[in-house]
Amino acid sequence: MVKDTITLDITDLNHEGDGTGRHGGLVVFVPGAIPGDRVKATIVEEKSRFARARLEETLVPSPDRVVPPCPVHIRCGGCQLQHMDYRAQLRVKQELVSNALRRVGGLDTVPVLPTIGAADPWHYRNKAQFPIGAANGARRRIVGGLYARGTHEIIDFNDCLIQHPVNNAILATAKDLIARYGIPPYDERTGTGVVRHVLARVTSGTGQAMAVLVTNGPGLPRARELARDLMAAVPTVKSVQQNINPHRTNVILGDTTRLLAGDPYIIDTIGDLRFRISPRSFFQVNPAQTVRLYQQALAYAELQPGDTVLDAFCGTGTITLFLARHAGRAIGIEEVREAVADARANAVLNHIENVEFMTGKVEEELPRLAASGSRPDVIVVDPPRAGVDRRALEAMSAMGPRRLVYISCHPATLARDLAVLATAGYRTAEVQPVDMFPHTRHIEAVALLVR
Repeated sequence: MVKDTITLDITDLNHEGDGTGRHGGLVVFVPGAIPGDRVKATIVEEKSRFARARLEETLVPSPDRVVPPCPVHIRCGGCQLQHMDYRAQLRVKQELVSNALRRVGGLDTVPVLPTIGAADPWHYRNKAQFPIGAANGARRRIVGGLYARGTHEIIDFNDCLIQHPVNNAILATAKDLIARYGIPPYDERTGTGVVRHVLARVTSGTGQAMAVLVTNGPGLPRARELARDLMAAVPTVKSVQQNINPHRTNVILGDTTRLLAGDPYIIDTIGDLRFRISPRSFFQVNPAQTVRLYQQALAYAELQPGDTVLDAFCGTGTITLFLARHAGRAIGIEEVREAVADARANAVLNHIENVEFMTGKVEEELPRLAASGSRPDVIVVDPPRAGVDRRALEAMSAMGPRRLVYISCHPATLARDLAVLATAGYRTAEVQPVDMFPHTRHIEAVALLVR
């Protein structure tokens, strides 16, 4: 069947954003196709239960198909859904969450509400990690942008339509300066070269920005000059730093960061709260939608003035501080020490005193708290894509909070964990998707569980 060209009616999207259809009883995934399309596609891979195909021609376009405004959309791996009308994206993302709950968790009757969409689905990302390289091995021709999907081929650009314009300006300026100073870019095939990535962050509330040059070792030629020139070219940049990552790995940031110019951190806001952002800080990438996400979590928590609320995977304390102002006491747990330091500084920055932060792995700290008799009234979790470790889920249910609020960036692991909590006596009342990542396959969701 491989290399066969077939005609296919696309009926759905999978979790990667690929169109799906059926041919001869086999599910076929077609990148670039969307529900409602009839396409001609060539099979490139066949497994026992599914096949992958390359889109050759859209024979009948879906009524939801639009012309993507980005010139590199087809090649770039940053967006998967620019060619779909935004209202249709919201509908499909609701279906992705609902399908995951049903297929993975066996939760057929849980209401999944319509996706909360963005008022403006463009230029929303406040953080970017741009890989840097050389075009065709030429040392002076610097490229930077995003990887082509499924590869480490760098798609070169200076204007990403979902990135904040300041992040784009940082990328373009950094590439120009790296070329001007003759600093060799990193070559992951040989492990040689200097600059691996340019990390850019911009704040919505204060307008401050940060640039981080990720290097292959401690040496960075003309580092101070480069930092000075970058700040002069992009005046909103208030911090330029160097992160050192000498390892041959796909992990972007190393363990050591040096300040080259400006301040060691920048200040951002969510609502009326202020937050200190350092290079390694986790902070939601879509400021406008973050407010809506946290408001939904707060509404689900239904905190009372005397409640104790526990926030697991708290990062720099953003959700914890949101919750603390409506509770008697708030506790945050986070594994990354730098994030905990930021969280404590953020509590001071916002004059919030009824909060404490613990450094440790959630799967270790929650069982310890449960064994010590801790009984929070409400628990909020916002885990990474891998979801919550079963030990932590068991400890959560053992502590017996009246409500659990689960914020998820991965519908499949959300469904898996909700099913585990169902066996421990927690019913999922409803799930609210929030589109934090327009034009991409990703979707955030908030689930309310009651005892």
